[in-house]
Amino acid sequence: MTLPVSPDDVRAAHARIRDHIRRTPVVNLPRGDFGHDGPVSLKLEFLQHAGSFKPRGAFNTLLSKDIPAAGVAAASGGNHGAAVAYAAHSLGVPARVFVPEIASKPKVDTIRRHGAEVVIGGPRYADAAIACAEYMAETGALSIHAYDAFETIAGQGTVAIEWEEDQPDLDTVLVAAGGGGLVSGIGAYWRGRVKVVAVEPAGSCALHAALEAGGPVDVEVHSVAADSLGARNTGALVHEICRAAIDHVALVTDEAITEAQRRLWHDWRIATEPGGAAALAALTSGAYRPQPGERVGVLVCGANVDLRALDDLL
Repeated sequence: MTLPVSPDDVRAAHARIRDHIRRTPVVNLPRGDFGHDGPVSLKLEFLQHAGSFKPRGAFNTLLSKDIPAAGVAAASGGNHGAAVAYAAHSLGVPARVFVPEIASKPKVDTIRRHGAEVVIGGPRYADAAIACAEYMAETGALSIHAYDAFETIAGQGTVAIEWEEDQPDLDTVLVAAGGGGLVSGIGAYWRGRVKVVAVEPAGSCALHAALEAGGPVDVEVHSVAADSLGARNTGALVHEICRAAIDHVALVTDEAITEAQRRLWHDWRIATEPGGAAALAALTSGAYRPQPGERVGVLVCGANVDLRALDDLL
């Protein structure tokens, strides 16, 4: 089966954006840290510009398309908006970002700090997406979709190229999924070579629901990670790729996510948002159990945490 995003598409995206992004490091952990005798490594993508992996897709979109006079627009729970704002500002493009009321203040502040206009589009991400679509129809602004677009998926998949170069012997990678752009890009690149496991909060599992139903469906969103992993519908393109390219979806509780946040801070002094800790939560909670000797990589994908909330948690 030929996928709509190929490894060559991901390689082309990497060649296009590599001068605009950070190459984030990989850290190897001591064996036995999680009761697992095999090696575990963390890909520290939270160190990317704007605090998440999302500038990869934003830069790939902006560098692939003609930009209209109205600039670009995006709907975002926070991280995508920050990435669009950063990429647009870097390339001298005006940007307007529509956010839901649940978006965290640090993320909204980051969007503004990078020069984009912020518009509150409604209570939830879906409402912000509707407001963004209406604005684009009125002005002709270019859409940068958070996850379900070819350029976004190919751009996010470039994480896997760097990861493979730095850690070429991985058996399995654990990757958080909200809308699914990141995990589908990584899956499209590694399909058939590395097992890719998507990790979703049990209370916000659009990808799991889509794979169970045989197509995208709307889900309710109730999770501590909703502002970054809170998409109600994963989209047709993400579903098509993930049904062929990922092994399965591991579901984690909110309690497991917050415990992974605590562990990231206490053991490695990594301050991450809930969505950024979700992939590790699959390992620490036992939602994913590696085979003996299995070489596991975990993507730590987002750093835009409200430090007051993290302080309360710790």
